[in-house]
Amino acid sequence: MSHPIVSVRDLKVHFPVRGGLLGRVTDHVRAVDGVSFDLMPGRTVAIVGESGSGKSTTGYAVMGMQDPTEGQIMIDGRDRAQMSPTEKMATMRRLQIIFQDPASALNPRMTAYDSIVEPLQIHRVGNARERRARVAELLDLVGLPQSSAGKLPREFSGGQKQRVVIARALVLEPQAVICDEAVSALDVSIQSQILNLLLDLQARLGLAYVFISHDLSVVRHIADDILVMQAGKVVEQGQTDAIFQAPRHSYTRQLLAAVPKL
Repeated sequence: MSHPIVSVRDLKVHFPVRGGLLGRVTDHVRAVDGVSFDLMPGRTVAIVGESGSGKSTTGYAVMGMQDPTEGQIMIDGRDRAQMSPTEKMATMRRLQIIFQDPASALNPRMTAYDSIVEPLQIHRVGNARERRARVAELLDLVGLPQSSAGKLPREFSGGQKQRVVIARALVLEPQAVICDEAVSALDVSIQSQILNLLLDLQARLGLAYVFISHDLSVVRHIADDILVMQAGKVVEQGQTDAIFQAPRHSYTRQLLAAVPKL
C-alpha cells in the first residue's frame, strides 16, 4: 500500500492585525483554519474556493513558503517542523510549485535555459554537460523546441512561458507539484493545452498535484479529490464525481451554479 507524499493535519495560518499607537496585536486574520488532507502518489487534490478563501495560503504552507501557526505538514511521513535546514532543503526537491502568472514567475533577463537550469545549479545536481542534456529533455517533454532555450521570456507567448515554468518545476524530478491557479492567467484555448500537458506529465512521471483553482469547470477535468474552502475552512471534501453529482454544502452548490454551461 502506498503512503502519502504529503499529509496535512489541522493546518492553521493566522496573521496578526495590529492597531493603536503602539501597534499591538488586536485580532487575527484566520487565513487557514483547520485544513487536513493527504496527497497520494499519482493523484490530484484540488483546493477550490473564491478569492480570499485561503486556498493559496494553504499551498504556500505546504510548499514551505509560509510558516503555519498550528498543525502538522508531513513530507514522506516526517514532520517538516522537526527537520533540519539541510533536510528541509532536500524536501524542496520533492515538492515544486507552478505559479499563476508565468510572466512574473520568470526573470525577464534570464533565458529559458537559465531559468530551467537554475534549480540544478542551486542543488548542485550534475555537471555542465548533464545539465544541458536535462534542460533539452525537459523542453521536449513540455512541447517546446530545443532552439527556444536561448530565448528571453518576452519572446514567448503566455502558454509557452507557462511551459517554461512547468519545465523548471520538473527539472529536479519532484514527486509532487503545487499548481497555484496555473491556468487562470491564460486564454481559454491555451488553458486546455496546459491542462492536457499536466495530465500527460502526470501519466508519464507519476506526479501528484495539489491543484488550486477558483474554477470548478477546470477542476472537474483534472482532480481526483476536492477540498472546498470558504473563509479559511474546508466546508466540503470528497471525490470529484461525488461532489459534482451530490454536493452537500450550500457554498459548494453556489460554486457549481456559477460554472458556465453551454
